Parts: sequence; structure tokens; C-alpha cells
Amino acid sequence: MATNANHKAGAGSAASNGQPFLRIQQVVKQFGDATAVDGVSLDIAQGEIFALLGSSGCGKSTLLRMLAGFETPTSGQILLQGQDLVRLPPNERPVNMMFQSYALFPHMTVWDNVAFGLRRDGLPKDDIAAQVDKMLALVQLTPYAKRKPHQLSGGQQQRVALARSLAKKPKLLLLDEPLGALDKKLRERTQLELVDIIHQVGVTCVMVTHDQEEAMTMASRIGVMSQGQILQVGRPGDIYETPNCKFVADFIGSVNLFKGKLTVDEPDHVVIDSPECRHYVSHGITGTLGMDAHVAVRPEKIGIQVEAPTAADYDNAAEVGFNCARGTIRGLAYLGSSTTYHVALESGMVVKITKANDARHDEVRLAQGDAVHVWWWGSDVVVLTQ
Repeated sequence: MATNANHKAGAGSAASNGQPFLRIQQVVKQFGDATAVDGVSLDIAQGEIFALLGSSGCGKSTLLRMLAGFETPTSGQILLQGQDLVRLPPNERPVNMMFQSYALFPHMTVWDNVAFGLRRDGLPKDDIAAQVDKMLALVQLTPYAKRKPHQLSGGQQQRVALARSLAKKPKLLLLDEPLGALDKKLRERTQLELVDIIHQVGVTCVMVTHDQEEAMTMASRIGVMSQGQILQVGRPGDIYETPNCKFVADFIGSVNLFKGKLTVDEPDHVVIDSPECRHYVSHGITGTLGMDAHVAVRPEKIGIQVEAPTAADYDNAAEVGFNCARGTIRGLAYLGSSTTYHVALESGMVVKITKANDARHDEVRLAQGDAVHVWWWGSDVVVLTQ
């Protein structure tokens, strides 16, 4: 059950056999009296795309810079295939980092930008040419080899930076807000392209982002950070459906949090009373009667209708009379594929409901000011005690 998950650093482990490809062990980074990274431990599997997700100042970029060698941990270990990287300078690590700004050389052609690191390593000219041509073909920029960066679109510049990062065949690729400089539509299109390229190369990747959608789309697993700690690690679906604390529930997507107290505690269900309604939760939790708890319900899990729900609406007859509240629509937004409703309940709480527009014309149109019932299934909620 999500309520009992450890939400401190070290809760994540890579889904692989044997030694993890990248192991971060109790890493701490202090700047004077300020602790930017606070005892983070992570295991990351080979070939994985792992996203560090959090708001500005949570420590995710500092952790990425320690992996790259631009910052030195105050304490802890960073092991790549068993080798401790902490004392290695950046140029001696089998690691490459792609920055949000791309950091392309404006006076060089696309071809020369990609070749830059290979030339510095002193590779033979024929080997350099073969590798650069291979990388440009991979990112579909061969026709643009002789152009300068300013002659490219933002998405094309991003792919040049990626080709340059991959040209030296790093064991670990680090991406710092990789799509942050692109507009929304281009960013959405580029996300899947970037994932496809990374998988084709087979490189292990750690990326930093504050964009939840980007992390959910690109990463095989996500680590949610706050105040220098990893609060939860898991696959995107697990993080979204079973958050382990209020911060993660509220940070990932939208959520309605009902505050109440545990009044019934049975092995197969619990009841939590809140000012809005009585919540029947169709799974047990570890707790004590009278304890404080939050019931988390995602907007798309909530039904909205004028009439009160009946037994036919629930998946469990025992829930009839529970998980339902009355209110008034205070606002709504038609978003094409869905409509979002803001409903003020009788307790004063405002809940958010998202309803898919799966039919061109709804039989019943709800409008601002309408009195409605909102309701949900007990199997669709998560109880949070932290």
C-alpha cells in the first residue's frame, strides 16, 4: 500500500539483475550551511532513461552536475559499473552532458560541431568522419551538415547537440532540461524522437526536468525530488496512480485532497470521514482509528452529474452512500478532448473534475451554476498519511 512506502532517499532500485549500472550512494552536497542534496541513493539500470523531476531549487541539477563531475559531493559515492567517479575530473569520465542552451559553437558548421570532441581526443580523420556521418544520419541532419547553428530551427539545434553528445560513445548521457528551449508543440513532437534515438544507441540516460509531462513521456522511471531528497522512485504510471505522500500526489498532475480521520479499519476496506463526505476505500491500510489521513482522488476519476449516483454507478454495492458530495459548478473550461469543471462543495472545498469529451454532443450539458453530484469509486483513491 502506498501509504507505507519509504519516501526518503534510497527507496528506488533498478529493475535489473546483479550489480546496477549506475549506483548513487548516500550522496550529500553542501554549499556552506545550505544542503542542496541530502543523502540521495539511487540504482539505475543499463539502458534506462531515468528522470529527476522536481521544482526549481530541489537539488536535481546539482545531482546531475555531480554525475558530470562539475561539482564534487561533500560525501557519498557515485559508481558507474563499479568504478567510483567522485575523484575523476569531467574529461576522464565516460559521461557526456547535453545542456539546455545546447552550447553549440556558432562559428562552426553542424559537421564540425559534432566532430569537435572527437578531434580533441585525437582520433584519426577517417574514424572521425565515419562517426560524425553516422551521428548526423541518426538524428536525420545529414543534409544540414554544412550549415551553421543560426541557420537551423530550435529542434534541429537540439538534435545537433544530441549528436555531439553521443559521438564520443559515452556510457552515461546526462540531459539538463533537454527540451526546455523549444515551444510546446515542438517539444511534444521531439520527446518521442529523442527517446527513439537514445534507445537506438543503447546509452543509459539520466535527465533533469521540471516538466511532468516530459518526464512521464520520456522516462522509464522517475525520481521525484524535493528539498534535496528523493521522495519517491517508480515507473510513471506507479508514481501517478500510487503516490506515497501528499507532495508527490500534488506535484504529479492534478489531485483533489480530502482531509479526514480514519473511523473504520477493516482488512478489506477503511472508512475516512471528512467534512465533504464519508470515504469508503476498498483496500486496507496500516493505521489506527482516529488518525489523520488524506484521501487523494485524481480529477479524471470523479464522475459529475445532476442526479445522485445509484448502486448501478458504483463497482461495489457497499460504497452506496459513500464517496459522493453535492456542490455547484463555479467554472468550467472546454479543452477539446476534455472539459474541466470546478465544483464548490457544500463544505466550501472546490474540487476539480476532468471529463473526456468522447461524444461529439453530450446528451446532458452542464453549465456554470448548475447543482451537481460528484462521486468516485473506492478503488480509484489513494490514502496518504504523510
